[in-house]
Formats: sequence, structure tokens, C-alpha cells
Amino acid sequence: MKLGAFSISLTVKDIQKSKEFYENLGFQDLGGDITQGWLILKNESTVIGLFQGMFEKNMLTFNPGWDQNAQNLDSFADIRELQAELKEKGIKFLTEADESSEGPASFTIEDPDGNPILVDQHR
Repeated sequence: MKLGAFSISLTVKDIQKSKEFYENLGFQDLGGDITQGWLILKNESTVIGLFQGMFEKNMLTFNPGWDQNAQNLDSFADIRELQAELKEKGIKFLTEADESSEGPASFTIEDPDGNPILVDQHR
């Protein structure tokens, strides 16, 4: 199963302080909008998202259709295909993508320890 680009989405209290901290670790701006409370940072192949006031917990994030530089892939498994495959395997969903839709969509699942996993397709 190809889930797309991987990152960790961090819930932060002060996005500016978190940005400065991770920049000191060598992370650089990859995208986002600090005025909206979210930034994407990258250090080599490691990608993190900083999110203030958007999520309750840190979570693993996968983006079908993107590579680690948030560039579109020519070929990828649509999120609805991934969702159907996981349902067949008995995975329980916290949120689901609308199976009748096309394009951007997301779903959320949890691992056995309660760690949230967001699969978020942007195109």
C-alpha cells in the first residue's frame, strides 16, 4: 500500500516559538501559513507540520499524490481506494472520505495505541 509522503503533524502551543526551535535544528520552511496557524518544515527528507489550535493530538500524516517535497506524483493510489482496501482489512475509521467524491479528501484512523493517523489527499 502506497500512502504517499510522510510527515509528523505536531500540535503546538505557540507556533512562532516552535518555528524558531525547529529552525535551530536545521528545518526550513516548505509551506503553510503561520497567520492561519500552520507551517510545514523540512530538514533533508524529514517533514514536520506545526499546527496551532487545529488538532488535539500529534499525529502521523500521509499525503497520497505527493512526494516528500509536496510535489505532485504522476501516479498514485486515490484516497478512496486506500480507504476501501483498509475497510476490507477491518480497519476502523474515526473519519472517512466521501466515497462518491473526487479529488481532495481525507480520513483518520488510529493505531492500536490510540495514535491518530491522518491520510490527507490534496488533489
